[in-house]
Amino acid sequence: MSGHGDPIPMTSRACGALSGEAHVPGDKSISHRSLILGAMAVGETKVSGLLEGQDVLDTGRAMQAFGAGVINHGGGNWSVHGVGVGGFAEPDQVIDCGNSGTGVRLIMGAMATSPITATFTGDASLNGRPMGRITDPLALFGTQSYGRKNGRLPMTIVGAQDAAPVRYTVPMPSAQVKSAVLLAGLNAAGETVVIEKEATRDHSERMLTGFGANLSVEDTSEGRVITLQGQPELKPQTITVPRDPSSAAFPVCAGIVAQGSEVLVPGIGLNPTRAGLFTTLQEMGADLTFENMREEGGEPVADLRAKFSDNMKGIEVPPERAASMIDEYPVLSVVAAFATGKTVMRGVKELRVKESDRIDAMARGLEACGVTIEEDEDTFIVHGMGAGGVPGGGTCATHLDHRIAMSFMVLGLGTEKPVHIDDGGPIATSFPIFEDLMRDLGANITRD
Repeated sequence: MSGHGDPIPMTSRACGALSGEAHVPGDKSISHRSLILGAMAVGETKVSGLLEGQDVLDTGRAMQAFGAGVINHGGGNWSVHGVGVGGFAEPDQVIDCGNSGTGVRLIMGAMATSPITATFTGDASLNGRPMGRITDPLALFGTQSYGRKNGRLPMTIVGAQDAAPVRYTVPMPSAQVKSAVLLAGLNAAGETVVIEKEATRDHSERMLTGFGANLSVEDTSEGRVITLQGQPELKPQTITVPRDPSSAAFPVCAGIVAQGSEVLVPGIGLNPTRAGLFTTLQEMGADLTFENMREEGGEPVADLRAKFSDNMKGIEVPPERAASMIDEYPVLSVVAAFATGKTVMRGVKELRVKESDRIDAMARGLEACGVTIEEDEDTFIVHGMGAGGVPGGGTCATHLDHRIAMSFMVLGLGTEKPVHIDDGGPIATSFPIFEDLMRDLGANITRD
């Protein structure tokens, strides 16, 4: 079952060349943070290009529940009337974050050092995901949490009365954990320090600085040390959200695997902590180029041109690149099926605690479509079959995971037989225009 209604079975078929421009939605990570930081600023923050997927809409509703004014002006233009750091009101209802691990974890951090109580829940997928990685560091501020066994939602968070700043080393590469601790540190007097051994996406650091927080980053022998001075007055901003590289991954990869295709995906954010997939595709020999390189809102941006690539080779993806492309491994494994030789992905155990166990979900679906895979807890290996060499024909379970659903829809555009999924409903959480966008390029994706 989809967490958002009845299942929507879908099928993808090869149908010739894709062509045209794919205008993907705004970046999901930046959209979440725009709403949350806007709610913690004093005054009106204006946002254009906001991703209006279900995950971000749920975050907007949560900010309203905490007392911020959140207004949709249409066309991706929103405004947030903030209540200031420490100004959140206690919500009078349960905060439902739907399918969004980013949303719930960042919101928990944002309210954790205010003397209020809030209860969080989500859909079946989110309620099965671990929250201890967030609640453990939040407890260092004096926050209390009461959830189900093994730290699962639904969960009640009791904010710290007099939060003390913390020094915390993130035990795994996780921008969500880092960001939650930094957001909690905003309302703790003194310096909160977060240390990450491997760099993860840095939107929180960039945006906190943009909103006026006193934040510094230093590379040391310990790792990347982020120091935040607590209790600033955040200043409202005007934000243009760049287009999401994680969403761009799907039309880009479709252009690479569908025979004869040429697809332009304009205005994509290429923050170096997010662009690992595109580097990897180029190393595999994909015909992918960056055009019109520029900077928008402090983030590097380019237009991506992807062409059908019939001579790709499997590679070993550097493990240290995982943090910059963790959400793109599912669709990378699809591209790897159309390369020759093995594509080896190591250091990817974080995939097992996403919206689904993404290694298992992709492995079982690829196997159902005739692809040989190997896996262990931290490794995923795809044995490529060459361009046009993947049989297809399987029905793949999506496990309430939007990226699994879209990845298998890309797979079917290059296989000999159609590829089916049991439920495409979760796609709306991050990419509500996916079906229309892909059909406009010429893809044969249908609801069954």
